[in-house]
Amino acid sequence: MKVLVGLSGGVDSAATAYLLKRSGHEVIGATMSIWDKDTDFGASLKAKGCFSPHQEQDIEAARKVAETLDIPYYVFDCSEEYKKIVLADFKKEYLAGRTPNPCVVCNSTIKFDALPRTARAQGLEFDKFATGHYARVVQDKTSGRFQLFRGIEKKRDQSYFLYRLTQEQLSGVLMPLGQYVKSEVRVFAQKAGLEIFDKKDSQDFYSGDINDILHQEAKPGNFVTLDGKVLGQHEGIWNYTIGQRRGMGISAERPLYVIEIRQATNEVVVGFDEEGGCSGLIADNLCWSSIEGVDEPSEVTIKVRSAQEPFRAHIIPLEGGKMKVEFLSEQRAIAAGQSVVFYGGDMVLGGGIIAETFKNY
Repeated sequence: MKVLVGLSGGVDSAATAYLLKRSGHEVIGATMSIWDKDTDFGASLKAKGCFSPHQEQDIEAARKVAETLDIPYYVFDCSEEYKKIVLADFKKEYLAGRTPNPCVVCNSTIKFDALPRTARAQGLEFDKFATGHYARVVQDKTSGRFQLFRGIEKKRDQSYFLYRLTQEQLSGVLMPLGQYVKSEVRVFAQKAGLEIFDKKDSQDFYSGDINDILHQEAKPGNFVTLDGKVLGQHEGIWNYTIGQRRGMGISAERPLYVIEIRQATNEVVVGFDEEGGCSGLIADNLCWSSIEGVDEPSEVTIKVRSAQEPFRAHIIPLEGGKMKVEFLSEQRAIAAGQSVVFYGGDMVLGGGIIAETFKNY
C-alpha cells in the first residue's frame, strides 16, 4: 500500500514513517507549510510552536528524516487555507470573549483535509494518509463504521484533538502510534538511525503573544467581581481566559481567577477559586465520529481539556442541534469556545464546542 505520511520534523511522525516502511508499505513524506512569509510578528519572531516563523527548521528536519529513511519528500503550501480558516477562527473567537482551540480546527480542516487534498491535486497518488498521533482508528465489523479510540498511553492520548474527523477522513487515515507508548516510539526512531530520536516534544499552536495574530488596538474595560465591584482595568478581553490567575495586576487577600468574560459590557469577571465552579455546559456545533449520534439522554464520560482523564456526565439532546451536559461533580475553568468530547469507554463518540456553562446550585 502507498502511504503519505505527514512529517512535522518531530520524532512521532518520523517513527510513523519508519514503522510503515518496515511493514512493507511504500511511504512518501510530506510537510504542510502554514507560515505566511509576509507575516510580521515583530518581537515574537523567536517564538516556536506549530505555527512558527521557524517553520523552515522543521521542514529541514523532516527532509533529513526522509533522506535517512530513503523515502520521497514533498512540501505543500497550505498557508492560505490555514490563514482563512484556522487564524480567522482564532481571531473571531478571542474577540468574542471565547477561548478557541486552533489544533482541533487545524486537524479537521488542514492537516487531515487540505494537506492530502493538495498532495493529490498536485498529482501525488497514495492509498492512505498517516500521522504520528497517539490515537487509534478501527473499523467496526458489524456496521462498517470507522471508529476513533484513545491511544494506549493515556497520558499522551490525542483523540481529544481529532473528534471532528469525518467518516471519510477516518476511513483514509492510519495512526500506528496509537498502540505504542512514547518510550517505545523513541526506540523505533533510534533503531531507524534518526538523529531526532531524543528530540523534545513540540509545543502547542503558537508560543508567542496572541496579539501578534489578533492585531487589535487596546480596548480598556473593567475587572469586576460577581456583585459588580470594579477592581481595576484591563486592555482587552482577548488577553484573558477562564481559569487564568496571573497577569491581572490586582491585589487581593487570596488569589483571584478569571471566572467570566462579558463581551457585551467589555468586562472581565474575577473571583476566588470557589466562585468559578459550574455544574454543566451547553455545547453546539456538534460532530459525531464513531457513532451516528445521540438522540436520548445518556451517561458518558467527557473531556473538556485534552490532558485530563475523562469524567462522568449526563448528556441531554436539545433542540437546534445542541447538547446539555450535566456533570456528576463540580468542574472549574471551563471556557466557552473550547471543545467538549464525549467518550464511551475508550471510544470517541463525538463532541462539540462549548457555548456556555451553568450552575444548578
